[in-house]
Amino acid sequence: MTETKLYIARHGKTMFNSIGRIQGWADTPLTKVGEEGIRALGLGLKADGLDFKLAVSSDLGRTVQTITIAQREMGILGKIPYYQDKRIREWCFGSFEGMYDAELFSGVLPRISGIVDSASMSFEEIANGIYEADTAGWAETWDVLRSRILSGFESIAREVEKQGGGNAFVVSHGMTIATLADLLDPEDKKRLVLDNGSITVIKYENGKMQVESVGDMSYRQRGAEILAQSK
Repeated sequence: MTETKLYIARHGKTMFNSIGRIQGWADTPLTKVGEEGIRALGLGLKADGLDFKLAVSSDLGRTVQTITIAQREMGILGKIPYYQDKRIREWCFGSFEGMYDAELFSGVLPRISGIVDSASMSFEEIANGIYEADTAGWAETWDVLRSRILSGFESIAREVEKQGGGNAFVVSHGMTIATLADLLDPEDKKRLVLDNGSITVIKYENGKMQVESVGDMSYRQRGAEILAQSK
């Protein structure tokens, strides 16, 4: 059986990303710069000769837009199975959706947690702080968040494995991908910040997910060189 790998991309840069606003279950479209970055990602993946059996995105518009552009550039749009899985959505930030990042991470969370530097907070501490402070009651508990992320990605891996193994192209979200990597490799204590269009590779073997690489920008960079040469 061929080994099973998930190539997980963070979606392209969106309007809210560009102006530093919280974007969880709220959604804004990719900017022109964001679209160009994902065109580059698709071309870079194609140039590497990667073969994908399955494509999966979250059900939010920015990931659907991203996976469509990337697959078109790879020449696989409509040629491999594709579905959406809401379990690999971004975190839900509840009533803080649309707030400026700095207001949440430098204002609300330090007041709630008593930890002055939110950059030193674990994902669990951040999730608990958001849940406690969310007046709308929409934010997820850490247990719910953790469970849905793990089950969502593992379900994709199992689907590929059932087909004899191979690669899946997956598009998800920055905090969600970083949380997955942190859960699978808890020894790496730094909180990960992933660039738009980066690739995180997860290997699935013997019923377990393992981190192979995190936040790789080489595919997008290679694609950008290809785009530049074509102009």
